[in-house]
Amino acid sequence: MMKRCLSMIPLPLVVSLMALSAPAFGAAEKATLTSELQVWNVVRKADGAEALLPAQSVKPGDLLQYTAVYRNADSRAVSRLVASLPIPLGTELVGASAVPREVQASLDGKVYAATPLMRKLRRADGQMVDVQVPLTEYRYLRWPEQQIAAGATFSTSARVRVVLSSSSGAAPASATALAPTPAPFSTPTPAPAAAPAAR
Repeated sequence: MMKRCLSMIPLPLVVSLMALSAPAFGAAEKATLTSELQVWNVVRKADGAEALLPAQSVKPGDLLQYTAVYRNADSRAVSRLVASLPIPLGTELVGASAVPREVQASLDGKVYAATPLMRKLRRADGQMVDVQVPLTEYRYLRWPEQQIAAGATFSTSARVRVVLSSSSGAAPASATALAPTPAPFSTPTPAPAAAPAAR
């Protein structure tokens, strides 16, 4: 199946694809740990089965899947890798679509909590109750720290629904219109070497 890097896809809906670019690394890290970001249109075939097609263009209502693939080309394991994914403006996260399932979410890229996000709401009678934060307000996802073995890969994915087009009344989101976005993964560190066996 054809795969395309996310940064190569010309989407009429400007969904801040630049925010999904890989962070800068030192020379050694660039050579050993790489990331590829892909975007797919999720379509339903005649037999009812799902298919992932390269996203050439999008329109409101389309279902997209973002997939980030991390590859460790080093001879050592890489530890403490934290993968994160912005939810572009103009799209809405699809509930329970994140893989791996254990994921945190944030409204601002600073404060993260386990999903579903909750907030306090004061009812008419003055009582405070916990309510779920609407998925429309989710702006970032973050996965727990990972260790990637030498020569291995690790991937994350999530689905979003397109809710805004450049032809709608609202202005399209651009790369500069987003608030500061966390990198798709934080700077990882090589896993410590195993201690020598006792003689």
